[in-house]
Amino acid sequence: MAGAAPEPPRKDSGLDGTPAARYGVGQPALPTVSRRKAEPGPWLLLFAEPLQREGLRRWLEDDPAGYRVTADPAQEGLSPRLLIWSVTSPPPAERLEAEARQLLDRWQPAPLLLLLPEGHRYPQRLLLSLPVQGLLEQPEPSLLRQSVATLLAGGRVVEIAPASGPAPPPPVRPPLGLEEWLLVSGLQQIDAELRTCSALLDPLPANPLAQLLLEGRRRELRAARSLLLWLWGPLQMAWSPGEGAWEPAAPGAGSAAAARLELRGSPGSKDSAGVGQPVLHSEATPGQGGVSLTLRQRTADGIWQALRERLSKAASLGPANRSGELLAFDGLHPDRRSDLLLALLEQFELLRRRLQHQEIGGDALILAWNELQPELRRQALRRMAGSYVQLPNEGKLRPVADTLVGAADFDVMDPELPNPRAMLTTLLQARPLLVEGRLLGPDEPQAVLYLEMLLANWLVRSAELISAEVLAACAEWPELRRYLLRPDLLATRNLERLRNQLNSQQRWSSWITRPVQLYESRRPLFRLEAGAIDTITLTEPRDRELRQLPWLQQLVTLALEARDALAPQLQSLIRAFGDLVVVVLTQVVGRAIGLVGRGIAQGMGRSLGRTERS
Repeated sequence: MAGAAPEPPRKDSGLDGTPAARYGVGQPALPTVSRRKAEPGPWLLLFAEPLQREGLRRWLEDDPAGYRVTADPAQEGLSPRLLIWSVTSPPPAERLEAEARQLLDRWQPAPLLLLLPEGHRYPQRLLLSLPVQGLLEQPEPSLLRQSVATLLAGGRVVEIAPASGPAPPPPVRPPLGLEEWLLVSGLQQIDAELRTCSALLDPLPANPLAQLLLEGRRRELRAARSLLLWLWGPLQMAWSPGEGAWEPAAPGAGSAAAARLELRGSPGSKDSAGVGQPVLHSEATPGQGGVSLTLRQRTADGIWQALRERLSKAASLGPANRSGELLAFDGLHPDRRSDLLLALLEQFELLRRRLQHQEIGGDALILAWNELQPELRRQALRRMAGSYVQLPNEGKLRPVADTLVGAADFDVMDPELPNPRAMLTTLLQARPLLVEGRLLGPDEPQAVLYLEMLLANWLVRSAELISAEVLAACAEWPELRRYLLRPDLLATRNLERLRNQLNSQQRWSSWITRPVQLYESRRPLFRLEAGAIDTITLTEPRDRELRQLPWLQQLVTLALEARDALAPQLQSLIRAFGDLVVVVLTQVVGRAIGLVGRGIAQGMGRSLGRTERS
């Protein structure tokens, strides 16, 4: 039309079918809103009782991940990503394991999450060996959702609560030896006397002389207790600060204290068996303390991250020494203990990355590991001491870390460290691990706990070597004691006494204890558990180390072999001699005594008859 305004240029709306409009070329950027519905979540197949099923379904369907939960295995086209089996009435152990295997075979490759009720009474060793990827006891909704997410991502979850049932019966203990009997009975008597004195002194007697006598008697009993511990007790208890301040507990505590003494080791720590030390036959099964283990990835990196989290948590508590042995590590300040263990963990991670990047294996891996150990310890000591800390020494400020590293000798290897091949190949290459005669995958709970035991043993023994060097440096540098050692080791006498006892323990262990352990195929291992350093014993062949012993240590093993060879003959000889003594006493001496008694009775009867007739 004439006079009409010119039509403005039409902008591409994206609907004209041209390629430019179809793909938005040349169009202004506009916020896009997806009109598609959110993708449905993965299918979860739930096996549970009807009432419990509804509660679990509600917990899982409320998750933002949008899980789809079904309890119908016959649903058409069902391909579950995860199986959840909630056990209400625990079946026998054999049936539980068989049904778990059947579920995994029927719905593979879906993982299985097993939910157990509280108080199920299954032993932890059985639970850790079940063929399940997840295991929870009476889980909370948040824990259940986190565990489902971890399992769907390819990880593993194990949450076993501490045992709540009756305590297991105490193990059968061998008869007490002379030293143990003297220690236990003496401490019990001293404890009873000290309680009596404390009762007589509360309230204080009116007679001052009686008060002085009772206080003197109490000091005498404390001195007797210290003497008993010095003669027969473990070295760790003999070297104890403030032993004069010990007071008896409530009545009956003497027996408990004696029991604790027995569990911490043999009285003199001179017996290789170690009273009360548990024996672990190549297993990593925990006791009654519960297990909490989460693997976010079932790879070597995922296993290492889980182990590092567990060991870092235990090391940050400044673990105390409950191993029954005297440790140089125990002389450090609690903060320095934590710093040293955490520094060793950090250096181990750096070394692991380096070895993983080099992609070496076999003997070359072991050689590289051994060559890098001294440098690892130096860096851990430097990290623990602080790179910028300076302290006065002979009128001058000297850097602590550089001085300690320069004076220390870290080329010494601990002979009790096991072969690191199994630990390294699993943490570097995720190789299977041999545990209790079974070849387990590296992500199996028993394998992970076994790895944790080996790694904790390496941590403690490496920290012990570094601590020994720190004690030697503190003996020459008094100002260093306040920074690195416990407050009671500021005194030169206490420090030198600790070092002398450590040297004596090391010589005794090298000459006597280690040959016996080699001959009996036992290897002591340290572990970090519940904020303390504990000791367990691993049984493994050590014939090669036994053949490498010097002649003096081999004499100890020959004496043990001779005792084992002669013991049956001596027992038979003693038994025969005892039978002979019984025969002589009953058949010969007894009959002779009977004849003599009969003659005496007859003579007395005749004399009485004559008296009556007269």
